[in-house]
Amino acid sequence: MSAPDVGTGVLDRLLGLSAALRRAGVDVTQAETLDALAAVGAVGLGDREGLREAVAATTLTSGVERPTFDALFDLFLPARPAADLRRDDDAPARGAGAGEAAGEDGADDDGDDDAAFLDELVERLLDGDEEDVRRLAREAVDRYGRLPGAAAGRPGSGGGWFRYRVLRAVDPAALLAEALRRRAERGGLSPLAERLARDELEARLAALRAEIDAEVRRRAAADRDPDAIARASVPPALQELDLLHLGPDEQAALRAEIRPLARRLAARAAVRRRRGRDGRLDVRRTVRASMSTGGVPFDPAFRTRRPHRPELFLLCDVSGSVAAFARFTLLLVHAMQEQFAGVRSFAFVDALDEVTELFRAEDPERAVTRLLTEARVVWSDGHSDYGRALTTFLERHGRDVTNRATVVVLGDARTNHRPPEARALERVQRRARRVWWLNPEPRAAWDTGDSMASAYARYTDGMVEVRTLKQLAAFVERVA
Repeated sequence: MSAPDVGTGVLDRLLGLSAALRRAGVDVTQAETLDALAAVGAVGLGDREGLREAVAATTLTSGVERPTFDALFDLFLPARPAADLRRDDDAPARGAGAGEAAGEDGADDDGDDDAAFLDELVERLLDGDEEDVRRLAREAVDRYGRLPGAAAGRPGSGGGWFRYRVLRAVDPAALLAEALRRRAERGGLSPLAERLARDELEARLAALRAEIDAEVRRRAAADRDPDAIARASVPPALQELDLLHLGPDEQAALRAEIRPLARRLAARAAVRRRRGRDGRLDVRRTVRASMSTGGVPFDPAFRTRRPHRPELFLLCDVSGSVAAFARFTLLLVHAMQEQFAGVRSFAFVDALDEVTELFRAEDPERAVTRLLTEARVVWSDGHSDYGRALTTFLERHGRDVTNRATVVVLGDARTNHRPPEARALERVQRRARRVWWLNPEPRAAWDTGDSMASAYARYTDGMVEVRTLKQLAAFVERVA
């Protein structure tokens, strides 16, 4: 479908959305952007939720990208009449009616009018009318969201729209208390039903706050460049977040993404093995075959390639500073365990312990939890000692490392000023096929303070900065 079918205004917005998604870490190709454009033309601008789902279906490949997409979608394709979005010469109109005019003229100072508005909001929360709640959220932004005297479109002001002013005027806690009081006055509910009613009201208030947030962003984007709002207020996609600084909710979301990601990586690895059948040039067979063409090797022959699955040794620093990084690496590798001839896992802080049996007996998530609490990884003071861990691994398990093995060390290479014993890693490298070191710290922090990154890196095939799930997945796919 050609761009003029939906209007160049929508085309510009859709291209801006794709660019903002890429900046946030969501890989959107040109082909996917064209598919999204065709979806907009097919669904139309009148079906708001249908439009959102159609664009999401054509641009996203993972559920963890959805929160970032939703925030950016509301900025670049805001809820406004289609005619406003089709205009090329102006930014889309804010779409506020009498409510916005009242906010600018000071009519919202009327206490009776405010009381009536809040009363209606409480009733709609009790009724569970989602569309009315969204409408009232937008009206609340009209009434209370702008600073007194702020002018729309003033450079650098974003039009003067502020979320905190809306929430201060609406006061979700007060709304919840009033709604519960009215529900109690109506009576007829058992204690369990009252608890369920409270949970339902809290969920509706969370939706109200989310709609207020989205509407403030939409209004600010209408008065300013959406790109500026996106850069300042939209978080990166979940797979782009730093693994060392995740909140509980983000960790839970990433854990849910591990298994689907492992299946995708395993499928890619299998395809790559099937395609890579040809090995080195077989000179003898090539020369023999060329005799029929006067010695010209028209049809070169190759040795049969026998790809093998690597034996993998994981040495994981599970001290507090990098435990989250080690957790996600172990989960991802063991979810892909069938792609390796064998996976042996070792955990250490200032002592090293093999934890492979935990993963053979249990679900990887439970195994990681047990590892962090039960493995014998602390010998002295509980601070990382890479030198002791590497020396112990070499002495106890060095003979098991063969030229088919890949050894991967996970950690920040911070020795707490203890002997690094880098020569132990050198001896491991001599035995192994490959040695990699995954470092979750920014490259700029390597070799600062007690970091011995360069001392270890010289005895590896590469020290790789792996700070995000996306980088981790790329490395695991490379090894598999």
